Amino acid sequence: MSSYRAPLEEMSFVLNELAGLAGVAKLPGCGEADPATVAAILEEAGKFATDVLEPLNRTGDLRGARLLEDGSMRMPPGFRDAYWKFVEGGWNGLAKNPEYGGQGLPEVVAAAVEEMWHASNMAFDLCAMLTQGAIEAIERNASPELKALYLPKMVSGQWTGTMNLTEPQAGSDLAAVRTRAVPQPDGSYRITGQKIFITYGEHDYTENIVHLVLARLPDAPEGVKGISLFVVPKFLPDAQGKPGARNDLRCVSVEHKLGIHASPTCVMSYGDGGGATGFVVGEPNRGLEYMFVMMNLARYSVGLEGVGIAERAYQRAVAYARERVQGRAVGLEKGAKPAAIIEHPDVRRMLMTMRAQTEAIRAVAYVTGAAMDHAKREPDAEARKRHQAFVDLMIPIVKGHSTEVAQEVASLGIQVHGGMGFIEETGAAQHFRDARITTIYEGTTGIQANDLVGRKTARDGGAVAKSVVGEVAKVARRLGGSGDSALKAIGSRLAAAVATLDRTIDWLVSNAGGNARVALAGSVAYLRMWGVVAGGWQLARAAEIAAAKLAAREGDAAFLQAKVTTARFYAEAILPWVDAHAALATGGGEAAVALPAERF
Repeated sequence: MSSYRAPLEEMSFVLNELAGLAGVAKLPGCGEADPATVAAILEEAGKFATDVLEPLNRTGDLRGARLLEDGSMRMPPGFRDAYWKFVEGGWNGLAKNPEYGGQGLPEVVAAAVEEMWHASNMAFDLCAMLTQGAIEAIERNASPELKALYLPKMVSGQWTGTMNLTEPQAGSDLAAVRTRAVPQPDGSYRITGQKIFITYGEHDYTENIVHLVLARLPDAPEGVKGISLFVVPKFLPDAQGKPGARNDLRCVSVEHKLGIHASPTCVMSYGDGGGATGFVVGEPNRGLEYMFVMMNLARYSVGLEGVGIAERAYQRAVAYARERVQGRAVGLEKGAKPAAIIEHPDVRRMLMTMRAQTEAIRAVAYVTGAAMDHAKREPDAEARKRHQAFVDLMIPIVKGHSTEVAQEVASLGIQVHGGMGFIEETGAAQHFRDARITTIYEGTTGIQANDLVGRKTARDGGAVAKSVVGEVAKVARRLGGSGDSALKAIGSRLAAAVATLDRTIDWLVSNAGGNARVALAGSVAYLRMWGVVAGGWQLARAAEIAAAKLAAREGDAAFLQAKVTTARFYAEAILPWVDAHAALATGGGEAAVALPAERF
């Protein structure tokens, strides 16, 4: 089987040319993110992904995480050692606050590195991913005492973190949370209840696990406004900050899943012996607000999972297509010998679809990551607000569209392999199985789409959405007026697609209020429209930059020509999907909600 190789040239191009790394490096606290330093970081991360993480990926899939009779978790062979190499390499705190031991690098740089972890071994990186979100929630909202006690250990990777939202009776409906938190005289709380789907709720990597748990106080109001957030450690830190007494919590079972077998998905029980000790984060009854900090970061990271899995599936498919010889390819010389299947036109179509979609979602994700840095670090308040509005619009698109694309690309990867793709030994099937969860956890595609329609489009009358549409249209007009035939074709297709998106925004703004059920029934199609157009926007920008470099004889000509060709393929073969999505978004909702529930 082929090995993963980080696409460093592509990543560097996107970071520097599309995400504007030079501009990010000028932000306060980002001075060390110069191109040479970032290139060195990416190179080292690529080595770690290839040499340490990827060799464990199949082992993790086959062996999985196992819950032992004593309640401890046995991780697959090699995973614990890899975790400590990961921590010793400083990867856990790459973008975290130097005040707590982090390196303070920009989010967009961390995003590129994170893509490599997801591509090489997604199940492994889920532990670090949840810890990053827990760190963010504590740093933004907890008391100085909690920050001082927990953040240095979590940023270093000495302790890990989890997110405990879901309960058996409350899936995505957090208003139905029943876990209880009773105040104690010493200022702590007694936590009782059960949580499900807790990623890395138990493992054998570290000496402590810090659970962030949503629970209700006895006098809390009903609904989501009555939820508080608590830090509930596996071991209670003593006066020196070392793990002390075991807290009253345990993993009671681990789920048997379609994919990500090496990531333990736990059922956690709190308070079987009378109550686990927890400490409130911030103010009571504001827990969901605080947890959304963690969830938004996690949603962005899940979008990066989509990028990573798509890239790995594409690489594996290309490697197989180069070596698998079968038949004589149409259009080659008569009498030619049987060719590798990469010469067959339909295989080329599949590979180009995989390549173009993967490059598109990567570019959109990195551009969004750079906007996150600007929203956090820009000195000017108005600039921060403007970038944050863009981030808020794009997060559900990055999460929802990228993960849907990952499934499609992984499925095409199996198709390229033919019958061998259905055989586990080739590795193609694992990518398909692992990708399947990404459209579900941290909010399903439907939840992301509802958010995009309701909060991100209709609430402001489409103002932010229209402003981004305006930026896409500028690029389309510029390329449409180009003397370069490839750029002109890209610009023409992009102009048509963005005009369709613009009309769809108008329709949604008009209908989301008075006809909300119909509007939301078409919301996933609307999200996919945005994903396709945003990807076309970024690939068009990439083609324009690549063409200019080619004309100036600057850079690797083969790489740059491939950027133009890939963008043209996307414009001609993928942007037309926008019309179908628009028809579904504006015309398919009424029938979707018309049939009475009892007729299903």
